[in-house]
Amino acid sequence: MPPAPSATVQSAAIASAAAPSVTGEAYARLTRALPSLTVRELADTEPFPRGGGWVTAAALAEGGAALETFLAWDDAQVVRDHGRRARPDVVAGFGLHRYAWPACLLITVPWFLHRRVPRLLVTDVSYDRSGGGMRMAVRPPSSFACLPGDPAARTPGARVVPDEEALRAEVRAAVAEHHEPLLAAFGPRARRRGRALWGMVTDEIVEGLWYVGGLFGDDEGERARRELELLLPGATRPYVGSAAFRELTGPGGESLPTRDRASCCMFYTVRPEDTCASCPRTCDADRVARLTATAPAAS
Repeated sequence: MPPAPSATVQSAAIASAAAPSVTGEAYARLTRALPSLTVRELADTEPFPRGGGWVTAAALAEGGAALETFLAWDDAQVVRDHGRRARPDVVAGFGLHRYAWPACLLITVPWFLHRRVPRLLVTDVSYDRSGGGMRMAVRPPSSFACLPGDPAARTPGARVVPDEEALRAEVRAAVAEHHEPLLAAFGPRARRRGRALWGMVTDEIVEGLWYVGGLFGDDEGERARRELELLLPGATRPYVGSAAFRELTGPGGESLPTRDRASCCMFYTVRPEDTCASCPRTCDADRVARLTATAPAAS
């Protein structure tokens, strides 16, 4: 899959409202771990950034000129990086991926780190990837779910749920609520509907948190995998399938974690020889070769 935009490392820019935000610490840690993604929390009355490549998620969900401009960036990026133009539906899939990957982290990282699940509508998020990295401006959540023992449980907007499974249901609902209007806008351009679109969101949830969990530390990467298996065990509509992790065996008998994607990003239509390691089109032998090629050599 084409990676989420990588880039010039940017310093963290976390702005908080007058009262500390219930998600601010999680976003600060995310930005420290992944400096190419800067999350800035706005004050309650602060307007979204304007100009440059900034676009609100609400404008993307409306479709029209804002979405066309957004996808024109992806179209130009493919030509610049690969010397050929991608099909319009493939470009739309790339654009949806590049927004949804960080957008899912706005919900899953506070849950993973602090067991807080913000409800973020498309009217709460703005996005810019024009400067070489990813920048997101986010309004502090007016509502969030947490567990009974959370110190923030008495914060205005807190909704206390009884246990971990109830909190996982809140994660699934929050991600779906944010993405549903975006899928309605991107779907016709990507020539995908229903199950195919939600398969993409399933993959963004899993691969985003799995990757970032590894940046938080080796133990956290493994914990992210366990948490995602509980979050998406299968039969959790509208999501497609499970987290789908499994183990392969390397040439030295070592265990190599992988997963099977629920969707295909269609990158093979641009570079047929270059599929991602978790792509349904990539056989296990090729997965093992790729995973062992990138693993550190044994001493």
